[in-house]
Amino acid sequence: MAKWIETITGSLEQKKQYKLYKARIDALPEPYGTAAKALQRYFMYYAGFTDGKTLMTMMGDFVELWERAAVDGTPVRTIVGEDPVEFAETFAQSYSGTHWIDKERARLIASIEDAERGGTQ
Repeated sequence: MAKWIETITGSLEQKKQYKLYKARIDALPEPYGTAAKALQRYFMYYAGFTDGKTLMTMMGDFVELWERAAVDGTPVRTIVGEDPVEFAETFAQSYSGTHWIDKERARLIASIEDAERGGTQ
């Protein structure tokens, strides 16, 4: 039964892991919690992973980075630098996996190829 549900909803184990990562981020002291939450929100729009395993790996590394920074007292700007967008995008690009745009790229290519075949017949 669980396999059928996971086929529709995605991995239940990954959902549990994600909830644990969110709880760990929520537990971060300030200003780390605010910075981590802002970056995490940006990741959800920018990264666009459809591969749950890649997302879980990235989130695990992400929360560990902020937990370590909080323990060490590392300033937020030392972590993200002068451009938080560049930091976020570089961080997300470090993780390869299937992105939502990959499916759309394949769909576009197939549509153009279909149009070509239809136009030459």
